[in-house]
Amino acid sequence: MITATSGADNRQIPIISLLPFLLITFGLAWGILALFIFLPDQMAEIFGELTGQHPLFFLAVYAPAIAAFIVITYISGLGGLRRYLSRLLIWRCSLVWYAFLIIGIPLLFFGGSALKGNLFAEAFPFASIQPLLIALLLVAIKGPIEEFGWRGLALPLLQRKLAPVWAALILGIIWGFWHLPAFLLSGTQQSDWSFTPFFAGTIAVSLIVTALFNASRGSILLPALMHFQLINPVWPDAQPYDTIFFIAAAALVVWFNRKTMFTKGSAVTEVIPHAESKVMPHDLGSGTGNAS
Repeated sequence: MITATSGADNRQIPIISLLPFLLITFGLAWGILALFIFLPDQMAEIFGELTGQHPLFFLAVYAPAIAAFIVITYISGLGGLRRYLSRLLIWRCSLVWYAFLIIGIPLLFFGGSALKGNLFAEAFPFASIQPLLIALLLVAIKGPIEEFGWRGLALPLLQRKLAPVWAALILGIIWGFWHLPAFLLSGTQQSDWSFTPFFAGTIAVSLIVTALFNASRGSILLPALMHFQLINPVWPDAQPYDTIFFIAAAALVVWFNRKTMFTKGSAVTEVIPHAESKVMPHDLGSGTGNAS
């Protein structure tokens, strides 16, 4: 299992690695989007109009994962990168968390849509199964890839110094602010949204996914699944009212997980599992035991 440790093993990816990780993450994503913001005509002439499905937009979205892969490979080599990627195989967690991922998140969106008043006013956005499957595939290979960086690298490093609740708040602020350029560009989904509720919602989501991350003992797969659900095109457009429901959900998650969210004892702090470690069934069963 992946557990909090101390000593040399805990420093295999030093906390100072957060600096190059953030520099690459922001430099790559903001650099690409800044070119389209400040040189729109020139960039459009060379690369075409920027949309949410443009290859350069995908590259910007992949920046946290690219940064994590670079940092981990530079410090620990390909062997360390392989062990890090093994965290994709950690999937066992409390069934309550799976219920939240599969049922709870859609309910939050439907609640926001009902509050917005468009729950029954808008038709299902896909006319047939083919465009639906294509949309789901594009979503699956875009946003969830961020989690290799945010929860794969940044969160365990922050949890070495901070209790999970504070690590989640700091990472949520960074994560939300990282999205800002997308709100300044026409052609992106974010350009139709208000940044302030999105930013607040990102912090709320960071609190929820931090509890999930620690309950699953460092899974990258489950935060990626949650990210997929957050941008699932099947759910109704609930912006900005879904933020209210996610803040309420975050408050409940922190309350029910208060013993683990406010102490560092059970926080996952390793980026790379030990080479000799084995995934044991009891390690991945109920996580912290009080996951909401």
